[in-house]
Amino acid sequence: MLKKGDTYVDFELVDTNLNKVKLSNEIGEKIVLVFYPGAFTSVCEKELCSFRDIIAKFNNLNAKVFGISVDTPFSNKAFAEKNRLNFTLLSDFGGKVSEKYGGVHKNFIDIENYTVSKRAVYIIDESGKIIYDWVSDDPGKEPPYEEIEKILTR
Repeated sequence: MLKKGDTYVDFELVDTNLNKVKLSNEIGEKIVLVFYPGAFTSVCEKELCSFRDIIAKFNNLNAKVFGISVDTPFSNKAFAEKNRLNFTLLSDFGGKVSEKYGGVHKNFIDIENYTVSKRAVYIIDESGKIIYDWVSDDPGKEPPYEEIEKILTR
């Protein structure tokens, strides 16, 4: 798992319109990576809607938000549309990127081979250094939004 002080690990994932997004192409502004277990689940919906509601602050802070889950791009698209999300959702189908960052829950909810991203937030600065990491082993726990905002205002 990556930690504060590490350099980001590059990846390329597909967004809800099936466009490839490569993290290294986004470096140069602050990046907020929000890993979430699954679209259409109550805590994930609340979390991503919270990020949606404070996104204007992030825009003023020159920060770009990406939501990342193991869901398909099609599920993410329906989820984004339902909740009017104003940031990009990326599909980490298979969980390889999630494993490198915050980790995954394997056999989630006691279903064999059902793997989901752990709830995690990473902030990457303009130079590609991770300046904040938060990972929860409890999928029901939301991230500390005020702490995240505080890091972004530095």
